[in-house]
Formats: sequence, C-alpha cells, structure tokens
Amino acid sequence: MKEDIERCVRAVFESGRWLLGEQVKTFEASFARYCGVKNACSVANGTDALELALLAAGAKDREVITVANAGGYTTTACRVIGAFPVYVDIDPDSLLMSASAAIEAVTPRTSAIVVTHLYGRLADISSFRSGLVSRGRQDIKIIEDCAQAHGAYREDHHAGSLGDFGTFSFYPTKNLGAMGDGGAIICDDDSAHKLMQLRQYGWRERYYSVVPYGRNSRMDEIQAAILQIKLPYLDEWNKRRRQIVQHYREAASSPFDIWFDNSPAFVAHLAVARHPERERIRKYFQDSGVMTEVHYPILDCDQPSQQDLPCAVHDLSVTRAVVKEIFTLPCFPEMSDEEVSFVCECLHKA
Repeated sequence: MKEDIERCVRAVFESGRWLLGEQVKTFEASFARYCGVKNACSVANGTDALELALLAAGAKDREVITVANAGGYTTTACRVIGAFPVYVDIDPDSLLMSASAAIEAVTPRTSAIVVTHLYGRLADISSFRSGLVSRGRQDIKIIEDCAQAHGAYREDHHAGSLGDFGTFSFYPTKNLGAMGDGGAIICDDDSAHKLMQLRQYGWRERYYSVVPYGRNSRMDEIQAAILQIKLPYLDEWNKRRRQIVQHYREAASSPFDIWFDNSPAFVAHLAVARHPERERIRKYFQDSGVMTEVHYPILDCDQPSQQDLPCAVHDLSVTRAVVKEIFTLPCFPEMSDEEVSFVCECLHKA
C-alpha cells in the first residue's frame, strides 16, 4: 500500500490543512457507514474515545461497570473523569464480561457498563440490554469498547452499533491501524454533536466553550487519510487473521486451549492460548524463535497505581484463574504461510 499511502500523505501536505479538515470528515462518514451507524466522531486515540464516551454517558462522579482483564484502558478513562470503576468477573469460555455478573453489580449510582470485545470476540450486547430492562435500568448506557474488534459483526450488526456508544482505537497494530495514533466514537443519536464539542474544548464555535469538561483530542488529517485508504481492506484482513487462528487451533492439542469462532463475530485481533504451564511453554517458543506476549499480565485492580484509589471489586475468581494461563501467539495478516506453519509446528511439539 506504500504508493497509495504516500500519495494521500502528499495530498494532505499540499492542502495545508492538518486537523479536522476534509480527510477527517471523509473518514468519519466512511467509518460510520461501514459500522452501520449515523455518526462517527474521530479523536486522538482509543483511550480518549472511552473518556469522552463516558463523559457523554454522564459517568463523571458515578459508577462504571467494567472488567479487570482488558489492559487498564477503561480504568484510565474512569480515573481521568472521576468515575468509580466497578470490576466484575468474566465468562470462562469467551473471557468476556459476564452479563449476569454485570447486571448483579448495578446500583443506584451506576451510569454505564463498558463491554470490551476483547481479543476480537464480539460480546452479546443484547444480554446486557435485556438484563438492564429486567432491572428497570434502561437509563444505564452501554459502551462497547471495540478497540480490538474493528469489523466484527453478527447478523449484520457491527461492533459498536449495538450499544449506546462504540469506541475504537486505531493504534498501528489494530485490525484497522493508523501510522500513528487515532480513535473514534460511533453512535446513532444526536450525542455525536456533544462528542464533537467535547473533543475540542467544549466549543460551540471557535473560542466559545459551552460544554463543560471539553478537552483537546483531535485526529490529524494524515491519519484520517491513511485510514480511509486502508478501510476497504479490513474485511479481507480479518478473514486472514481468522484463518491463522484456525490453523493454530488445529495444530494444538490438550492441554492447550485456543479459542476460535469461524464467523465474522470473531476478527482474531489476538490469538490467545491457555496452558496451565504457561511460562514453560513460552520459554519453549522463545527458544524456538517465536515471540509470545501476555495480554494482559496484571489485573487493573491489582496495579500498584490503583491501590489507593476508590473502586469496587466483585468476585473475580474466573478472571484470576485465567490471567495465570493466557498467552498470545503471533497473528497479523501479513504473516506468510511458512511463518504460520512454523508456529503450528512449535504448537504441535510443545
């Protein structure tokens, strides 16, 4: 894609417009259309997207239900706006937030539930919605954290279109990645107008601020132009990611556990395996020349930075068991067949 990207970057240079110009407007419209929603508001990064979505959801000084195994990004956004994180357990099969645990944790102070489509696995948002209805709490906003789920869909409903807000990161290694940083929030109602004010000082017009707690979070024109070039390739890249994980699953045997779903509801952002002897297995891969990682090794509520800050921690027995066993294998669309085969060989031997 080198030539197309160089061409679009040169066009930005020649335009003399660096922020919130035609490239940003074009990408916002394209991305909203792709996700099947009316509005997309681009921002500087995925954590800002979470922060501004939480502000728009009225979460300041209130409770936000989240999970502790998703890398700390929702926790960071909560701390920035003064929200109170409430950690609930995950489903043992999908490793995504347990809907029943989330609904059980609802209190009169709850303002939002952040459901993370972790590892590219699309959560069942309808179960959270029906649970809130059963509690008479339709006022609670559902925010889908789609930073690892670009393009995931079920029954023609894309990630981000099922809740009240969908937040995305375009960090370079994401399924749809910029060549720098970027993020977006999507929604289907007039909240988009407030979001666009929040991302730029709360301005209604230049230098005239009307929305409190606005800040500076703008995507630059170069990143928007590059994302516009890459967006048409997303579905094919997701298909390739899914193929890679399928090969891994077929190569592995017990006690390896490699999650796989052969449907567009899984976009394989990460190929996550579980093994009771994780460190021994990771050492074997390292010695064989295959890089592995752990996403994520420390729960949010256990981070040293969070120990003196207010939060609520519910039963996390599944989360705590899983975090000791998971590790991530290489998975990106540009992997060659030979590289995939080599990882499969290591899985078989391990």
